Amino acid sequence: MKKSIFLIALLLVSMSLSAAKKGPKQGMVTRIDPTDWYCGLKDASLQLMVYGQGIRDAEFSTDYAGVRLDSLVRLDSPNYLLVYLNVEGAQPGVMNLKFTLGGKKQTVKYTLKAREKRGEERMGFTNADVLYMLMPDRFANGDTTNDQIAGMNTYKCDRTQHSLRHGGDLEGIRQHLDYFNELGVTALWFTPVLENNSPDSYNGYSTYHGYATTDYYRVDPRFGTNEEYRRLTDEAHQKGLKVVMDMIFNHSGFEHPWTHDMPTHDWLNLPEWLTQSGGKSDPRGTDFLQTSYKLTPVKDPYASKIDMKETVDGWFVPTMPDLNQKNPHLMKYLIQNSVWWIETVGIDGIRMDTYPYADADGMAQWMKTLHTEYPHFNVVGETWVTEPGYTAAWQDNPKRADRSYLPTVMDFTFFDRLDKARWEETDGWWNGFNRIYNGLVYDYLYPNPSSVMAFIENHDTDRFLKNGCDTLALKQALALLLTMNRTPQLYYGTEILMNGTKEKTDGDVRRDFPGGFPGDKADAFTAEGRTAEQQAMFTWLSRLLHWRQGNELITKGRQTQFIPYHGVYVIARQHKGRTAMTILNGTSKPATFSAKRYAEIIGSHAEGRDVITGRTVTLKGDFQLQPRQTLILEF
Repeated sequence: MKKSIFLIALLLVSMSLSAAKKGPKQGMVTRIDPTDWYCGLKDASLQLMVYGQGIRDAEFSTDYAGVRLDSLVRLDSPNYLLVYLNVEGAQPGVMNLKFTLGGKKQTVKYTLKAREKRGEERMGFTNADVLYMLMPDRFANGDTTNDQIAGMNTYKCDRTQHSLRHGGDLEGIRQHLDYFNELGVTALWFTPVLENNSPDSYNGYSTYHGYATTDYYRVDPRFGTNEEYRRLTDEAHQKGLKVVMDMIFNHSGFEHPWTHDMPTHDWLNLPEWLTQSGGKSDPRGTDFLQTSYKLTPVKDPYASKIDMKETVDGWFVPTMPDLNQKNPHLMKYLIQNSVWWIETVGIDGIRMDTYPYADADGMAQWMKTLHTEYPHFNVVGETWVTEPGYTAAWQDNPKRADRSYLPTVMDFTFFDRLDKARWEETDGWWNGFNRIYNGLVYDYLYPNPSSVMAFIENHDTDRFLKNGCDTLALKQALALLLTMNRTPQLYYGTEILMNGTKEKTDGDVRRDFPGGFPGDKADAFTAEGRTAEQQAMFTWLSRLLHWRQGNELITKGRQTQFIPYHGVYVIARQHKGRTAMTILNGTSKPATFSAKRYAEIIGSHAEGRDVITGRTVTLKGDFQLQPRQTLILEF
């Protein structure tokens, strides 16, 4: 019975999604965003962005019970009309939206839907989770029929080219949900799945990565449909997996309608150069200003106006128009879009790309709205500066006048220091794991260190293994990542020793997962398809991940770290009489673990259990560590 009810509910949701996605097709109104909406939200204000030739001058009315018209905003472009409604007293149903323009009338059916749960019931990811980041185009191709979609801007699907589309999709991810359970991760972060209808460039680049949105309410059809996204999320939830959606407010794709028909003159930052380029994305010979990529001015109390302008207003690249979050109507549009995806698909978190490049006040408004509606939801912002003081300033702190409301920030400090430490011998002062120690001492700057997302690699960095296969260094990095006071994030393929660098192209660190595509010679989704080395790494990591699951010792335990001593670095966690010690030999020579030095943690315990192998290790005296050995003990 429960299964039948679920299938019926899923069918109704799919029908609603299909109807909403199609929207109005004939008459003066060609489209309305959002495509439908929900009753019972704390913020009763609903902005409808109405598209249509000359629609700005239309008159509007609706007689739906509990809905009132607050205002009509007639923008600079004649082809947009903003309708602001108050739906506080409305019940679910279908509204008649009535438009009159030049003697012509059109009625558009618009659905107000019931929410599946209250905002307080939506639980986001936490430090108890381990996020697994993957790129849908590069993970698995579960439906080859969507590799080529008629009517989209010109593109190729060619796996021999690093920077073109490879054909991975949401169905491929869905078919491998059991793999994530086997590995032991608990949350999935996909790079953006929304439509990226940009043509391939003349020099062989595409927007397979998803960071150039051209439709905020539509999954890219090469990845699947809105309905398939919902199905994937529902089935992930059934298997105990959360889903984190990657979003971008800083910029859109060049082929978004806003680029060529801006709703207002200030919808984009610095759009003047488009006139010089004739509406093309070629910046040569124009006043195009690209961002400096230097994020420090955003928090610099002495920042010059020109530095701020270059950072925040400059475009990320010429093909990604920079959105102006200072425009209140644009910000309302983006805020509503986040709410719509939470309610429609049931995502469990958001990762916001290029967070400091956008207007800080606008982003704070977005976060405050989400926090009010979904107090237990989580958002992580990409804050790519390698100083903890900078990163900490972005995490929400109620005591700050410029409160951000952002609960989670990304720990580029850990990534950067680990990248340097792995090549060094841990000495008595600054090198090796001293870098990690000296980074964590600044955790007092964070309002909530456990809600800082740490990682050892991602889609924008070299793979941790570079072009090699140093499993000793990888195990040390993963042991730290998964046992210290952080929210950990893994990158797809680490568990099977995928490597690569950005020397030639970003695509080299975004290779296809072996076994995810038709014709693959090896299938690393199965033990039989992995090499002996891959299987050994998978087993090691899987054991650590499963030990971490639901383990309050790691997620709630008090952390103690010790200054590296004779090359050995130790981090301990303690909770309700239980202790875990992560012990790392940061040198390429044998080292001695001096039990007496760690007596405050060991106490009266005579032995500990190796959480990977299960073997017993005596703690009564000193013992030897092999070069670059990793040891995680529990007692």
